[in-house]
Amino acid sequence: MPHSPSGGDFHGKGFDFPIPFVILEVCNPQEAARVLSENLLAGYFLPCKIVVYKENETTKIGMPKPTMLISMMNHEELKKLAEDIEKRLISCIDECR
Repeated sequence: MPHSPSGGDFHGKGFDFPIPFVILEVCNPQEAARVLSENLLAGYFLPCKIVVYKENETTKIGMPKPTMLISMMNHEELKKLAEDIEKRLISCIDECR
């Protein structure tokens, strides 16, 4: 599995975790600026995260859906932005499978 200095694997942080598990922090500065310009509180959900781990000899890839996180804010424009970002992230994950 790749090492991610910005997100992290446990071994890279000095911890011995028995399962290969990496948290990738994914950020597009242009999209982050668009989201923050709508509502600064959306910064609590940044950066997006993608998790890669191994379970029963199968590599799993997933993420918290931006649409689910943003839905807590009840903000229509942010919801549209989150939908677009989510589609692109899912497309990237699908390319890795």
